[in-house]
Amino acid sequence: MSRSASGLKAWLVQRLTAVYLALFLTYLVLHLVLNPPADHAAWAAWVGRPGVSLGFLLCIPLLLAHAWVGIRDVLMDYVKPLWARIGAMTLFGLTFIASGLWALQAIYSLGVR
Repeated sequence: MSRSASGLKAWLVQRLTAVYLALFLTYLVLHLVLNPPADHAAWAAWVGRPGVSLGFLLCIPLLLAHAWVGIRDVLMDYVKPLWARIGAMTLFGLTFIASGLWALQAIYSLGVR
């Protein structure tokens, strides 16, 4: 993709991830309000269902991609010194990678195989 289209790609990623996140989080809230789990075992059993676990496994990288595009755009717009921008992007990137690995490990530990 050309450099002139990179803004369009970021815009598209931001919008597509936002749609999925809005739909999945609406589903989560409605399910938890209408059918709250009685205990941790019920929660783990529900999250362990293939459809729900797939939803969570898709939600994690999409949430991180959404956050990355947003924070990258803010840093590119408002942090002018290149060294500071690269440093901040590196810290955010490492934080997002660690958060994603932690979240995937948490889902996997619930019995999603």
